[in-house]
Amino acid sequence: MDQKTLFLETPPHRLFLRAALPGSVGMLASSLYQLMDGIFVGRILGDTPFAALNLAMPLVIINFALADLIGVGSAVPISVRLGEKRPREANNLFTCACLLVVGLGALTGGAMYLLAPTLLGWMGAEGELLALAVRYLRVYALFSPLVSIVFAADNYLRICGRIKTSMWLNVLMSALCAGLEFFFLYGLRLGIAGAALGTCLGMTFCAVLAMGPFLAGRMPLRFHRPRFTRHIVGSIFSCGCPTFLSNIAGRVTSIVMNMVLLRLGGADAISVYGILMYVDGFVLPLLYGMCDSLQPAVGYNWGAGRRDRVLAIEKRCFAASAVISLAAAALLLALPTQTASLFVGNSGSGVLAMAVPALQLFSLGYLTRWFSFAAQSFLSAVEKPLQASILSVSVALVFPVALIAALWPWGLTGLWCNQPGTALLAAALAAALLLDFRRRYARP
Repeated sequence: MDQKTLFLETPPHRLFLRAALPGSVGMLASSLYQLMDGIFVGRILGDTPFAALNLAMPLVIINFALADLIGVGSAVPISVRLGEKRPREANNLFTCACLLVVGLGALTGGAMYLLAPTLLGWMGAEGELLALAVRYLRVYALFSPLVSIVFAADNYLRICGRIKTSMWLNVLMSALCAGLEFFFLYGLRLGIAGAALGTCLGMTFCAVLAMGPFLAGRMPLRFHRPRFTRHIVGSIFSCGCPTFLSNIAGRVTSIVMNMVLLRLGGADAISVYGILMYVDGFVLPLLYGMCDSLQPAVGYNWGAGRRDRVLAIEKRCFAASAVISLAAAALLLALPTQTASLFVGNSGSGVLAMAVPALQLFSLGYLTRWFSFAAQSFLSAVEKPLQASILSVSVALVFPVALIAALWPWGLTGLWCNQPGTALLAAALAAALLLDFRRRYARP
């Protein structure tokens, strides 16, 4: 089905099923290998490597956040230009964005490789914990230019209407990464470097597979001689800023949280926080995959002036986000011990005892987290990057860091309450921004 028929003519409920469900399945598959990463390292290698992985992971995500910045940031204006029937501008944006992803991946990967001991040392790591974290981080740094493009390719496949292709690509990537990691850890006994190597090799293979049709000229988006302008680069970065700032701010918050946890509870507290982040890394991709998959359709209809379809699509997006979040909260409240046990080996009884109440408190955040998430996606899709950036930075950095300071006297219990408090404040801010958007921008 071509883009115009899919985005502009398909009934909203059918469009939701065609776009959002495969997007959620694809992101769920993508999140599964991250979940398996934590399970494999925690159970095969033990508590200290698991803590090292969680200490290094925020820096890995910061590195890949740049690729996501360009991928998401270029997807929005590309979709809008296609809706405005300006394909040459869309193709130029696509070409420039791909070059930016690979170039920045090389620069940030090199910097991360050189600065790994210093950065992790600043976070409080030392001894074996520091050595393991550096080893893990440097493997990702070496592969950065190769794997970065996979984050952008996912967006471009959806823009071209290849939503199921995007889904199956993520399923394949999840299977490859998990399979290779298990082989390197359990079969070859490569240690924590093997965990990173398995993931990077799986992602590299899928990046080549995803970009092949574009390089062969078999997709609606095509490469041609790039024409960089200040406006193009500014448009990409401004539209990608909400997602980028959310990723960066979230990792900064994780670094701050890790430093505080290391002081209050040692490596066990770091491991518990890692469990919380792996659970969050399973739930949020479901929301992200659904909302992100609808962004091309929302942007296309916004560019075509079909505000009625934009509203219809977003109603379904908000409703489905609420269902997913509430189901996650119910599941975690009912099964905290079973969830924590996935990551803790036989020697981790102290971690397990700490993780159960932490998971129960953490799960309360999903009661309201869905609203700000769907609101941010909508604001990004209709090219309102300032409002989306305000929301993303507040959710990922301002609110949680403020609550770390406010809840510090409660010790570890206060830190586990950070997520519910942040989600409640975020929902209030999202409601205010949407009301302001309705007043100022929603008129035809």
